[in-house]
Amino acid sequence: MIASRARLAGLAAFLLAGATACGAAPTAETPSGTSSGAAPGGASAGGAAATATSATDLGGLDKLVEAAKKEGKLHVIALPPDWANYGKIIEAFTAKYGIEIESETPDAASADEINAVKTRKGQDRAPDVLDLGQSFAISGAAEGLFAPYKVQTWDKIPANQKEPSGLWFNDYGGYVSIGCDAKKIAKCPETFADLLKPEYKGKVAMNGNPTKSGSAFAGVYAAALANGGSFDDIQPGLEFFKKLKASGNFNPVETTPATIEKGETQISIDWDYNNAAYAPKLVDKGLDWKTVIPSDGRYFQLYAQAINKDAPHPAAARLWQEFLYSTEGQNLYLGGFARPVLLPAMKADGSVDKAAEANLPPVEGEPTFPTDAQITKAKEALATGWGAAVGG
Repeated sequence: MIASRARLAGLAAFLLAGATACGAAPTAETPSGTSSGAAPGGASAGGAAATATSATDLGGLDKLVEAAKKEGKLHVIALPPDWANYGKIIEAFTAKYGIEIESETPDAASADEINAVKTRKGQDRAPDVLDLGQSFAISGAAEGLFAPYKVQTWDKIPANQKEPSGLWFNDYGGYVSIGCDAKKIAKCPETFADLLKPEYKGKVAMNGNPTKSGSAFAGVYAAALANGGSFDDIQPGLEFFKKLKASGNFNPVETTPATIEKGETQISIDWDYNNAAYAPKLVDKGLDWKTVIPSDGRYFQLYAQAINKDAPHPAAARLWQEFLYSTEGQNLYLGGFARPVLLPAMKADGSVDKAAEANLPPVEGEPTFPTDAQITKAKEALATGWGAAVGG
């Protein structure tokens, strides 16, 4: 399922040519095959890998593969199978390396991932790797939670899409979009301004809570841009949702395929890759799910990868990153309607999956991106202002 989860000049070319984990927190139960005790790899099997800042530190990719296979598993949370094609990505990684991936609580949010790193330190069920909204990647790095690592394709990642030492690096992204069931809505909204129209009473939902979810956070940022705000001022976005709530149009139910199928969330603000992925899966359910990128609030952002500094399977964690940033991994993201960070480089060298690229939702114009400081400021404003705006 597609769960509620959840900058760059270098991507301008593909954005023009082509013209975004969240509900429950990780469960307390120990996943099958894991132990709630201390991580087994740490100082022995994973000793060298735990401090490796590149595959070169271990003697090359082949040695990294060897070490990862000895660990035999990778523990992840907050990776819904249909979110950016993670189901197929996980299958491909396991098929290629024979490493078991324990995927826990796919509906978890970025905030839950950070919490799991802190509360499960020293446990085998701590997350080895993290897939985070930008604001959470920045704050997690500031808290010293991540290990620096540079994948082999590091130099192809635009400089403003990575933390210089490798504490986090962007992997895939999308535009904030509006999804709509065209069989239940006579005229689907195309802008944020449209969402305030009386015919949408009780119908406008989001993919999560913006204080926990990267996708919902971006939705508020996009609403701010649509209403006179800026990257320095997310307050107009909060005011927009306050108006949406006062008008009766805001729907507090978090969007999932199940809520869409039941008609509980007929309009959803979410990443374009999520909304686009809903459509083919819901056709057999009799739904006609349409996706539009609002012209008055065009906001693009990428998610980031990070490695837990205390990963119980440090070699597998690093091999996972190598796979994600390989041509195979990046094209798999593209197959899930997400825009991979290496797309410009892949277009240049001819390794891009052109059929998958052609399926991206259309968009016009070049995106602009907030700085780390602006994102941090916006996150702080949401933490104190979201509850006051919508009452939850």
